[in-house]
Amino acid sequence: MDPAAAHPAGGAAAGVAREVVEQLEMLWERGRDAVPTAPVSTSQLRVLYILDERDGINHRELGRRLGARPSSVSRLCDRLQAIGYLHRSFSSTDRREVTLGLTSLGRGYLGELRAHREQELASTLAAMTPQELDALTRGLTAFRKAHDAAGARAAARPTTAPNPELDPGDDGSERPADTRQAANLTGPHSRASRIA
Repeated sequence: MDPAAAHPAGGAAAGVAREVVEQLEMLWERGRDAVPTAPVSTSQLRVLYILDERDGINHRELGRRLGARPSSVSRLCDRLQAIGYLHRSFSSTDRREVTLGLTSLGRGYLGELRAHREQELASTLAAMTPQELDALTRGLTAFRKAHDAAGARAAARPTTAPNPELDPGDDGSERPADTRQAANLTGPHSRASRIA
């Protein structure tokens, strides 16, 4: 069923939301352009946001959150690791599993980006009345709750088709595909510890 048909106001709200999102995208880009450090792609930025919220997740969970194939997730992580924004390490509970996290450089980039974006937003919000700001806050809070609930429902749906990107019988743990990848990990057997 079309949600806009069930709630006629939903169609109008969706149109306004689309326009606001497009304006925010332009504003976000201005904030991103203001950060002097290495720019990242939109997909890489999504990885940074997820890892900022869920430090220590594995490739599989990151892929689920991104809606991306394992090979794409690995490439995104490789690029972020190469510029020093992401680190990989062996899980403390399962040495076969690789966990992902942001480095201090990655957190610094994200913090600086958010600060620039908040400055861009502040100039727009300053033109709004207190009542408009209150209504905006209530509306955005309701939108986030609805979005989170829809995401939870989608995640709870059983999948019937196997993911062709995963090996049959995969237990969900992440394993280095080759010794070159394993050498990039942090830990007692990493390239860095052998050099040190």
